[in-house]
Parts: sequence; structure tokens; C-alpha cells
Amino acid sequence: MAGGVITTGNHPKALKPGVRKWFGMSYDEHEMEYPVLFTVLNSSENYEEDVQATNFGLAPEKLQGDGVSYTSHIQGWSKRYVHIVYGLGFKVTREEFEDNRYKELARGRTTAMAFSMTQTKENVHANIINRMTTAAYTGGDGQVFVVSTHPSPAGSQSNILSPAADMSEQSIEDLQIQVMGATDDQGMQIKLIGESLHIPRQLYYEAERILGSILQNDTALNAKNVLKSTGAFPKGIHMNHYFTDSDAFHIKTNCPNGLLSFQRRAREVTDDNEFDTENAKYKCTERYSCGWTDWRTLYASVGA
Repeated sequence: MAGGVITTGNHPKALKPGVRKWFGMSYDEHEMEYPVLFTVLNSSENYEEDVQATNFGLAPEKLQGDGVSYTSHIQGWSKRYVHIVYGLGFKVTREEFEDNRYKELARGRTTAMAFSMTQTKENVHANIINRMTTAAYTGGDGQVFVVSTHPSPAGSQSNILSPAADMSEQSIEDLQIQVMGATDDQGMQIKLIGESLHIPRQLYYEAERILGSILQNDTALNAKNVLKSTGAFPKGIHMNHYFTDSDAFHIKTNCPNGLLSFQRRAREVTDDNEFDTENAKYKCTERYSCGWTDWRTLYASVGA
């Protein structure tokens, strides 16, 4: 018998009466979490590619009688999103299908398959953040997602808090101040705003305390909490259950063309039978890609 085929031996108690309930295959799921971080787009191509176009610099002084200075406009680096197929399936022998007395067990297999596909998609997207400082995962500019050395004609630019710090009122303010000082590749000021705070489950309550207090958190000073009074994060606090770093926190900005998710083919469930073996086959596939184009979409601290 081929490996992975579900036979009557997989669930021997399913062949006899007396089982009150089969459990472990169905639980409540979190609402999809990746769409609050990623801009979700559809694609009809083999891949999608974003290409940077360099901006102009500051205008120099034009002296009387002299001509205007002319600058150039060239192509910069590019980011390619190659769509990947993710899939999972299972096989059931005809005998197992005929002799299984518990149809909820059989129906639960497709539910479990769908659950696995959802978990896969969440983990694939969260790993863009989980690997934000991992050398093996670089973006179009040749750098990891969150680093102090994003190259530009104006010099290295940073979207990481330095020195690294655990989440606190002060460190969030410091990272927000860094966002406020953002520039384009020519070093010119751009209107970048921190819109939302993204955290792992371990920091959820601390984030709520820091941002929910009218006055400064954990201090006897009678000073207002400027993060709250200024509405620092108009799109709120978002916990992601798939983040693996327990003390890193992230600020998502209004930067366009940042974290992107391309849906090439929606989830499909199909079934078929093998003529010779009479096995029933069920499979689910989905095709998508995700990543980041402009690193200015996310500023982060990796924690102390």
C-alpha cells in the first residue's frame, strides 16, 4: 500500500459502534491576520515585478545669466514576486470509505485540510516579519527587511531602532520619531506616518497599557501620555499569533508599495478516484506570493 493512504487500520474504532465523539480535528480559528499587514492584490501573470525609479534631488541655485541645472532620472533596483503553489491532500481506500461508521470523521478530513492551508498562508506571510533580520532573506535592494544599511544615493538609511530596546512608551516614541524623519532615496523629507502597531501575543497587554493610559504608564509623574493624546496609531494595535520573536515590535506606516501579497489562484478543493486501486483522492491547492518592495513600510525594534 502506498504511503499516506488512509485505510481501515488508521481508525479501527471507526469500524464499530460506541464512539460518542471524534475530537481534535476542528477548533475555532483566528480571523485572518495577514491582511492588516499586507496589501492584498490579484495577479494574472507568472510573476509580478516592482521597479524603483529614482527621484530628483534638491534644486541648486541658478545664478543670473546661467542656465538651469538638469538632472537625470534612472531605473533603480527591482523586486520580483514569483507565485508559489501550496497544496495538501489525502487518499482514502474504498474499504475505509465503505466501512467507516462515522461520517463526521470523514467530513473532518476536509476541514482539517482547509485548516492546514489557512495556517500555511498565515505562516508564510508572518515569516516575512519573522525573518526581517535574517541574512538569507533579502529584498530588492540587497538588504534584509529591517536594517540600518538600506542603500541610497543619499547614503545608508535605516528602519531599525538603534540601540535595540524592549517595548516601552519611550522606545515606541523613539521609533515614531525615526518614522517622522524618513526621507526618499535622495534624502528629501517625505510624509511618513506610523499608522498601526504590530506585536506578538506576549506584548499585547503591555501595548494596551502603554497606549491606553491617559497619563504616562508606570510612572508617578503627572504627565500626559502623548502617544494616546496624539492618536499615534489611528489604525490601532494588532496582535499576530504567528510572530515568533516575543519581544520585537513593529510600526506599519502609510508607505505605498510596501508589504504586498499577490493572489494568483484562489484555494481550490478537488477530488478524484484511482481506477486501479479504487482509492478516493482529495486535494487542496492555492497559488500566491508575498514580500516587501519599499522597506519604509515597516519600522521595528528587535527587542533588547
